[in-house]
Order: sequence, then structure tokens, then C-alpha cells
Amino acid sequence: MCNEIILRNMTAIYISRTGEMLMLYRIGSRVVEPSWCGIGGHFEQEELNAPRTCMLRELGEEIGLREGALENLRLRYVTLRLKNGEIRQNYYYFADLKPEEEVNLISDEGRVEWIPYDRVLDRKMPLTAKFMLEHYMNIGRFTDALYSGTTTESGMVFTELRDF
Repeated sequence: MCNEIILRNMTAIYISRTGEMLMLYRIGSRVVEPSWCGIGGHFEQEELNAPRTCMLRELGEEIGLREGALENLRLRYVTLRLKNGEIRQNYYYFADLKPEEEVNLISDEGRVEWIPYDRVLDRKMPLTAKFMLEHYMNIGRFTDALYSGTTTESGMVFTELRDF
């Protein structure tokens, strides 16, 4: 008898401002133990083919920020991981906070902080997010590419996604 594998779609956004990245120390998640991550969450049924819609909804719900407060908003990574009988598909967005905008650092989801770039990778975070952010900090933030990543026991295999 074949066990059915569940697909879990999630999205997150990492927002930057002069040398810092906004991160959330998430508590009470259904999927990950308390750890640092971007702002985001699970897709609602009507968002299954609209990761940007999901990300913007989560951004508003979790820290009250709207799309108009951001610039250079782009999908940069799509990742896959098989865990606990689920294929976990993550859509990671990145953006810059407009200089005149402020962020609410109070959230029901956990603690929100601006983390200096050189300290981001020191934080405890979910495995897939850690591998993705390692790539982003070393390579991705210096390109405009969209990357696909598949998580393995020893890391993440990245491929640049191109339209052809």
C-alpha cells in the first residue's frame, strides 16, 4: 500500500535596509520549532497558485506592512524538502524597505528584529531557510537570478531557473 505524500506550500519574505535584514523569532509554529525566519506562513486554499498573494497577506497579518512600503520586491528562491511525509515547497521573496518607512517590531507570531547582515547566519533557523540564506548572503544578493533549491542531508543543491 502506498502512503500519500502531502504537499505543504509556504512563503516568506526577507526585508533589508542598510546592512540589516528583518527576521522573526517564530514561536508556536505548526511546522518548525522556535527559530529565526522571514515573515510568512502557509498558503490559504485560494492562494495555492499565488505565492505573492500569500506572502503579502502574511506580511500584513504578522507585522502590518503593506507592499507599498517595499521596493525591489522579487521572488528569489523556490525550495523543496521532503520531511515527515510532506513535500515542503517554500517561496522566498526579498525586498528593501523604503527609507521613509517604519516596521512594527511587535507581532503575535514572535519577536521581530533587524539583524546585521554579518550576524544573520549565526541565528538558529529551519534547515531549508538556513541553506537558502547561506546561498543568498554569499551569492544571491549579488545577482538578480531566481534560484531553485533542493534540500539534501548535506546541504542544498541550487540551480538558476531560466525561462526557455
